[in-house]
Amino acid sequence: MTSTSETGGVTGTRDKNYDLIWYVEACLDNALRLETYIQDAERDKDNELVDLFHKAQADSRKGAEMGKQLLRERLSG
Repeated sequence: MTSTSETGGVTGTRDKNYDLIWYVEACLDNALRLETYIQDAERDKDNELVDLFHKAQADSRKGAEMGKQLLRERLSG
């Protein structure tokens, strides 16, 4: 069995662009998942975890926004 590397022939999307799209999706998914974690911590009145999860969620949103901006630039250029 030979190993091949996908470079856009199958998906129609070059690896680096696919990776960027995946990164944005992962950041957005993480922000959503952290919302559940925040609610769990709030329910248990664990403010330390609430703060940690809020910071992590903000970082995930920031990463998503940075990735979306780069996608916009690349798709419009």
